[in-house]
Amino acid sequence: MDWYLRETTLIAASYVLGCLSTGYYLVRFRLGVDVRHLRSGNVGARNVGRTLGKSAFVITLVGDTAKGAIPVAAALLLDVEQWVVMAAMVAAMAGHIWPLQLGLRGGKGLATAMGALFALDFRLVLLALAVAGVAWIISRNTTGSGLSAVLLTPIVALFSGHATLTAASLGFIAVVIIFTHRSNLRVIIRGENIPFSEET
Repeated sequence: MDWYLRETTLIAASYVLGCLSTGYYLVRFRLGVDVRHLRSGNVGARNVGRTLGKSAFVITLVGDTAKGAIPVAAALLLDVEQWVVMAAMVAAMAGHIWPLQLGLRGGKGLATAMGALFALDFRLVLLALAVAGVAWIISRNTTGSGLSAVLLTPIVALFSGHATLTAASLGFIAVVIIFTHRSNLRVIIRGENIPFSEET
């Protein structure tokens, strides 16, 4: 029973941590408004940065990345089973994208996913960035490049020796991120340019 309590507490805490929307609370504290009503309506670093400046961009990016990294790092330190590690990652992502206290309207999850992936295996992040860099050189589209990297990461994980469960979990996360970026994706498919403020 002790192991069950530990695992469920870790997963629940991962969701709660994910719910702490850095950008939302930063803008709320500084301006007293809901950042989701400003510009692109996103709580991510880019929209917050365009609202409050470069320092706010950095704070939001670091905060959102840490929300993904901390639960995975904690799970690894506790030496739990791999499914618990991946469940903690998914829970943190779910909290970021669907925070209960904000009416299930959070961010798009890319920074949080990168933080979780870095804690899991930093080599996967480096490969993802390399893929995104090549895609950007070809397309000059930031969002499209990032989504290309997200889609390829589960495949890379599988062929680099990670367990099938890990690759499948990363695949699920990739599908979720594609879903949260669906409006941007429709624009890309139509061959139109995404406004810079809406790319994340």
